[in-house]
Amino acid sequence: MTTFAEPAETATEQELASYALAAAQADALRMEAEARAEAERIRAQGEADAARTKAVEEARKQAIANDKAELAARRQRAEQEAKIAAAERERERIERQARQEREAEQAEQATEAEQAESVAAADKRWRRIAMAFYGLCGAVALPVQMAAFYDESRPYLLLAPVLIEVSALVVLIGASAAVTAGRAHWHYRLIAWGCAFVAATINLKHGLDAFDAATAVGTALASIAGPGVWDLHEHGRIAKKLGRPSWRQRRADAKAAKKAAAEKAAAEAKAAAEAEAAAKAAEEKAAALAQLREAQYPEVWTHALRLAAALGETTVTEAIWRQAHIDIEGAEPGEDAATLRVRNAAARRVLAARSEAPGERPVKVTSAQLVPQIPPGSNRGSGRGSKTGPKVRGVRRPGDTAPYSKAARKAAAETARKAAAK
Repeated sequence: MTTFAEPAETATEQELASYALAAAQADALRMEAEARAEAERIRAQGEADAARTKAVEEARKQAIANDKAELAARRQRAEQEAKIAAAERERERIERQARQEREAEQAEQATEAEQAESVAAADKRWRRIAMAFYGLCGAVALPVQMAAFYDESRPYLLLAPVLIEVSALVVLIGASAAVTAGRAHWHYRLIAWGCAFVAATINLKHGLDAFDAATAVGTALASIAGPGVWDLHEHGRIAKKLGRPSWRQRRADAKAAKKAAAEKAAAEAKAAAEAEAAAKAAEEKAAALAQLREAQYPEVWTHALRLAAALGETTVTEAIWRQAHIDIEGAEPGEDAATLRVRNAAARRVLAARSEAPGERPVKVTSAQLVPQIPPGSNRGSGRGSKTGPKVRGVRRPGDTAPYSKAARKAAAETARKAAAK
């Protein structure tokens, strides 16, 4: 019995071990599942938090965008309202200006109409007074004339003075019609004045003979005053119709013309003085320039004087000076051999400075056009002038020549381009 009990106890321990292993594996799987679940939960929570954060950020951005859009809409609406208000103000201003102009035009028209009515009324009143005065003068002058022509045997002669006065009146009416029609009127007025002087002569002679001097002079003046006042009325109509300026206007025009002539004369005098001063300054400048040229370029100046004499000029002009400078110095004014040498030396210095690399010591370049491109033809290294050893062909190798500077390359390219263009 004892021999069979030990195997059973051993199997139980194995089962327990397997059970423990299975339980450990189960615990491991469970813990792994829990870890995965926790990781999935954390990931899901992170994604949810990220999504929530993103949603909050998107909402914030959308709110900002909405605020910007609303602000832009408000600004645009405010600008439109401002433009509409400005347009309304401009429209009101234009309407107000048009109304003011219309009112001013109407007021001006009313003023002109009133003035025209006043002028017409004054002219009509003046015409009536002139006619009434003419009739009064005729009534004063006729009795003396009729007394002069009175004859019991020939009573019809009393019509002669009436005829003289009526003739003057008729001719003056004809002159008025001629003025209105725009026809010649001077002969009508001449006849009327002739009739008036005839009547005045009759009144003066008969008044002195039959009456006293006062009667003679008064009736003579009446014979002239009536047609004279009427002719004065017609003279005003003629001046107005022809647009003839009044005495005051003619005086103002003459004064303005005199003032304009004085201003013109003053301006011409000022211009002449300025021109004279400018000419004098130019002469002084030319003299100073001539002295300077003579002092600085004596040979060129002497040759320029000879050229001026040969060409028939009394002074050295710019063209003569240019030709003289070219003849003596071989170049245009401002250039000569010394100037060109200095300029070329400066250009070489600039070229050498540009060929230096930053941080290196300057290297004296004897000639930029004679840089050796090929090593000396000797295999012993004795130098270019060595005569020992057999001659070998010169071969270029990398680094045996210093690289060209950028300025040198540009100059070489420009020279090649010009040579190809020729």
